[in-house]
Amino acid sequence: MTTLPTIADIEAAAERLSGHALRTPVLESERINNQLGCRLLIKAECLQRTGSFKFRGAFNMIFGLDDSEKENGVVAFSSGNHAQGVAAAAKILGIKATIVMPEDAPQIKIDNTRGDGAEVVLYNRADGNRVAIAEKIISETGATLVPPYDAPEIMAGQGTLGLELYEQARKQDLTLDVVLGPCSGGGMIGGTAIAFKDRSPDTEIYSVEPEGYDDTALSLAAGERIEITPDTPSICDALLLEIPGELTFSSNKKLLSGGLVVSEAETAQAMKTAFQEYKVVVEPGGAVALAAVLAGKIDPKGKTIGVICTGGNVDSETFRKVLEGQYD
Repeated sequence: MTTLPTIADIEAAAERLSGHALRTPVLESERINNQLGCRLLIKAECLQRTGSFKFRGAFNMIFGLDDSEKENGVVAFSSGNHAQGVAAAAKILGIKATIVMPEDAPQIKIDNTRGDGAEVVLYNRADGNRVAIAEKIISETGATLVPPYDAPEIMAGQGTLGLELYEQARKQDLTLDVVLGPCSGGGMIGGTAIAFKDRSPDTEIYSVEPEGYDDTALSLAAGERIEITPDTPSICDALLLEIPGELTFSSNKKLLSGGLVVSEAETAQAMKTAFQEYKVVVEPGGAVALAAVLAGKIDPKGKTIGVICTGGNVDSETFRKVLEGQYD
């Protein structure tokens, strides 16, 4: 395990990302605020470059490679959002990228990754080993692995999202009582927690996961990393992980207030609410934190709450089914 990023690392990442990553907006709905009895701020990271927060961490890490590493290119494995983030960052920096992706990843994510010039290597999620495939590419090319979450450079880049949310709330003279964000490996919520513990230490930070993939919630409750054996499918393709990252969990077990879990129906309702009330398209994995608030997983009354909607890369067929209520 390497050293955890500091607030200084996150601030430096923000400098590198300036002019490349978008400063995504914070959205509100008077109707939802009134219904919940709170002030709910939606950090619409679904509007980020590539449609996901993953661009932040990927760009920060790739930018920091030395010249020889850049010459050999980068490799990553991802179901989609990290893939697109790495591909876009590599294209900006003029570096070759090879991405290992599951065959059942949403087609929009595969197409967008290829569209940014990356070479895509597909594998069968049921019996393929994405790590082994990536390691073979690295041994043959000398490429540098850009991990999706378990690296300090990735956490620092993703933590710029939390830093922005804090600053945007402060500009409105608001102090966030609670911040909730989706969690897979834990890099984004971990980086966000580091930022808030420096800027606003009393703010409670919660991770949110889909039912059946609650490894972080279980691990936080146990105080150690718990590996799960998923036995149910989920529409939250971006959050399907069996165990939290080693580096990320070492931070999250100290900084997070807890882990929340939402159902598929609650996630679908949050996607509909995001579309109808906030006028944004949010993918299933990106909507779980909003789902947690809407479903009452925390008591919102009288609080100022920040919710991170991390991505908007949902295929049209899934989104149609959500809007038609097929997941309710």
